Amino acid sequence: MAQGMARKPFMRTLAKWHIWLGWLVGVPIVMWLATGLLMVSRPIDEVRGEHLRRAIPPAPLVISGSTLAAADAALKDMRVTMQGGRAVAILTTLDGAVNRVDFASGAPLPPLDAAAARALVAQRIVGGDAAARVTLFPADRTPFDFRRPLAVWQVALEDGTNVYVGRDTGEVEAVRTRWWRAFDIAWGLHIMDLSEREDTSHPILILFAALSLTGALIGTTLMFRRRRARRAGV
Repeated sequence: MAQGMARKPFMRTLAKWHIWLGWLVGVPIVMWLATGLLMVSRPIDEVRGEHLRRAIPPAPLVISGSTLAAADAALKDMRVTMQGGRAVAILTTLDGAVNRVDFASGAPLPPLDAAAARALVAQRIVGGDAAARVTLFPADRTPFDFRRPLAVWQVALEDGTNVYVGRDTGEVEAVRTRWWRAFDIAWGLHIMDLSEREDTSHPILILFAALSLTGALIGTTLMFRRRRARRAGV
């Protein structure tokens, strides 16, 4: 009996703390849920106005007097960067193909092999010299933590980091640490989209956001009711 009586003051203290914490965090919780419901209620592309853009047929990139972007090249994009002490143009065609050429001469450059990808990671990434394995992934079968249609070398480091090097770009395209992968899973759970981790506006998410906001509003209202009841009983 003494043990039961000892537990009652402890549980009463917890209840008091729960009430005071409810007053403290109730407002920001309602605010977070209300703003969250507002943000998930519309697709992000619609918020950004993407639906207002008129569809325009893609036009090839043409630069007068340039052999890299001639009228018959069907280029969508050209990016110039320094690689190995020389200017390199990374060309993307309208159909998505990517290749590198020497910017000065226009001579095509070969795709990176495993050794070149490993060397690039060792040069540009802290701890990149500790590579456990190097694996090539084609553009249509890239790993889930990369999620881009680009042929890449996955350089897996001994600490669990995956560095992705473009086979045809010669650039470090992405770095995925073990923490990144944990955050990616958490983000998928947060938006309730474990398949693609990108859909921030779908019926299930909107439903649960609305239910959560309703529950928070009811709980906040009940705190006022309980406070009035305690005053009436005094």
